[in-house]
Amino acid sequence: MEFLSEYGLFLAKVVTVVVALLVVIGIIVANRAHTKDRQPGHIAVTRLNDRFEEMKETLLEAVMDHADYNERRKQQEKDKKAEAKANAKKRKAELKAAAKARKEEAKKTGADESREVKAAEQAEADAEAGVSGEVSDTATDEPAVETAAQADARKRLFVVHFDGDIKASALTNLREEITAILQIADKGDEVVVCLESPGGMVANYGLAASQLARVRSAGVKLTIVVDKVAASGGYMMACVADRILAAPFAMLGSIGVVAQLPNFHRLLQRNDVDFELFTAGEYKRTVTMFGENTQEGKEKFQSDLEEIHTLFQHFVSEYRPQLDIGKVATGEVWFGQRALDLALIDEIKTSDEYLTARAENADLFQVEYKERQNIAKKIGFAAQTGIEGALARLFSRLAAWRHQAQ
Repeated sequence: MEFLSEYGLFLAKVVTVVVALLVVIGIIVANRAHTKDRQPGHIAVTRLNDRFEEMKETLLEAVMDHADYNERRKQQEKDKKAEAKANAKKRKAELKAAAKARKEEAKKTGADESREVKAAEQAEADAEAGVSGEVSDTATDEPAVETAAQADARKRLFVVHFDGDIKASALTNLREEITAILQIADKGDEVVVCLESPGGMVANYGLAASQLARVRSAGVKLTIVVDKVAASGGYMMACVADRILAAPFAMLGSIGVVAQLPNFHRLLQRNDVDFELFTAGEYKRTVTMFGENTQEGKEKFQSDLEEIHTLFQHFVSEYRPQLDIGKVATGEVWFGQRALDLALIDEIKTSDEYLTARAENADLFQVEYKERQNIAKKIGFAAQTGIEGALARLFSRLAAWRHQAQ
């Protein structure tokens, strides 16, 4: 046991030295990275349907008889060809019907009848020959007739992930992803945000919520799925959605405002250290960490928090009028089922369950903005990862030794 104690002490010293060096290197690298211009990133798109299908096929290949699996693949290829042929035939019939409708409409209006009839007849001839594409290059400004294929077209879902910290650092990527999606999204499409955040800084999360509001303003359906937590600023973002889904034990709510800070005034006073604060404006600084806080300053600070809380409640009520805001705006957090009872969410469902179900009748595209990292950022990230890993291993081993000692 004495050997283990000495070894543990030695290991702790080594880890302390290594962590200290990594912290210094990380700080230097991070400062160097911030002094350089930000490298432009790019949008990466992954088709989730293909990923789900690949997972399915991998498992089927492993559990099925080899001959049966090959036969299944051959049948799938035949079905795909038959479906493509049927779709082409359907498209041909729709083109012909649309051309005929335009021809009849042109005859009714009488405006430029000969040109319109000629264009419609050409489109009908193209349809007979199986030519795909537009009905005619000489089409007028009249709205096109919506075909059955357009009405029954597979929906598109754009999936975005937001993993929030106290500063809502993922906001930088979110605004790029939303901007990219809105360039092509139609009113029949849907944006799904997999949201995880315990909240944080008011201004940062307010801006993040505004990015999601852009989706609704564009007339595109917005669905937010919470698997673990969407509290405080996280729920400020979630409430913007048309529908909120959450896992059974996801934590939601915390519609409140909190601020806390230590005060070292008495400590400084005991050590004969004066702290001088100079301001212009009656409420430029209401409370401070090192000076003596007055009752008036504390009351003003509390008043500011109450005002932010009121704005928070109004924001939530605007997007979820079905909520009894007075009942839920207490700063409390509720788990999935209770949150559903209080109308904080609309359905109990995990992101995996929702996305795999939608993949049956929709095309799912995961959209991710990736920054190009220079060597300085890569080293800084490696140092941070190393520190976190070393600390995690140290705590784990200390816990194991404590258990053995007992």
